[in-house]
Amino acid sequence: MNPIRIGIIGMGGFAGWHHNVVKRLEDRGLARLICTCDPQAAAFATEQQNWQFAHRGVGVFPDYKSMLAACHRDLDLLVVPTPINLHAEMHQAGVELGIPVYLEKPPTLDYLELEEMIVRDRQARHASLVGFNFIIEKPRLALKQRLLAGEFGAVRSTSLLSLWPRPADYFRRNNWAGRLMMDGRVVLDSCMGNALAHFVHNMLFWVGGPELFSWAQIAQVRAELYRAHAIEGADTFFVEAVTSGGANMRFALSHACSGQSLHSETVNCERADLKYVVGQQAEIRWHDGRIERFPLGPFDGLHDNHLEYHRYLRGELPRPATTLVDSRPFVILNDLAHVSSGQIAPFPAALLSGIRDEKEQKDYFSVAGMPRAVDAFLSNGTWPGPNGWNRATGPAVTPADLPRFHDTIRTMLAAR
Repeated sequence: MNPIRIGIIGMGGFAGWHHNVVKRLEDRGLARLICTCDPQAAAFATEQQNWQFAHRGVGVFPDYKSMLAACHRDLDLLVVPTPINLHAEMHQAGVELGIPVYLEKPPTLDYLELEEMIVRDRQARHASLVGFNFIIEKPRLALKQRLLAGEFGAVRSTSLLSLWPRPADYFRRNNWAGRLMMDGRVVLDSCMGNALAHFVHNMLFWVGGPELFSWAQIAQVRAELYRAHAIEGADTFFVEAVTSGGANMRFALSHACSGQSLHSETVNCERADLKYVVGQQAEIRWHDGRIERFPLGPFDGLHDNHLEYHRYLRGELPRPATTLVDSRPFVILNDLAHVSSGQIAPFPAALLSGIRDEKEQKDYFSVAGMPRAVDAFLSNGTWPGPNGWNRATGPAVTPADLPRFHDTIRTMLAAR
């Protein structure tokens, strides 16, 4: 079995995680890094030494265009872990050269750009993979198979709780962090669009059907978007959606918090309620009183997604775990949440307090009443805006309202 020959665009940020994984795969003879690039390659001299580029014979280039011009005939795979607004052009470059593309999530957060990428990808010999890491978890797949078999009855509703504290310097990690747009292109870096996007995509996966690899189609969305940090975009989302199949979905997501991260995916069915906590356990609470619990074993998402995509490229699997088409419901949900909210409301000053973590030497925000607001919203649909957070809830919107998306983002940017 010949190793998959790989090129990675970038060395900083999340690209470093891909370099680490590919190095591990190369040590096992499963992959080989042919080339990489970065406009500030010299700034990663230590990393290049740690990754043993010289020993491995890795070509280092100043940009992806020169890298592909020199190396495209030697590549089986192009990995694109770059700023969101650069994904489309880099995906295009790979596809036009006949190179399969591993595209970090999100593929884009502009629904029109996604459609262009889908059309382009259909011309490729191999479908691109979008790196939503948790879809291939074996316990998740087994549970969805039971759900599709009708064991739990029809899905009635779902909810996602995902609070991931991020300090102020997180939004200074690069020049696109927390941005709505850059150079006239949509970015929408946010908890929903980026860091917690895996979990939003997971929820859409639970409600898809009837195939195993299927995602819910969005029929209607309402949302309230907020910010605590000094950014263009939102760091807190309260979103309610209705799928084309009639299931109700609620999402409460935030980086404007402190303390421990919280995550829980819940699927409410006719005969049982399913709860899935990544990295911990899955639970089935039957309405007749029975309870099933099983731990979720170790899972290296990035490593395993690389291996799964390599298997697809070798012809061992019929499809990637998540394609660009599969990403459409996620992008539409994110875009319609912005359209519905219409604004990104600053949290009322009286609710905000700064939290200094002396151990980390980092500053966090705490929003008074956040746990109570999250519980009220996820449990019974009580919106925080009209109930203490000084704003109206956005109107319900549908995919027919997507043409308002770009004007909405420009209005949000002007209001900032």
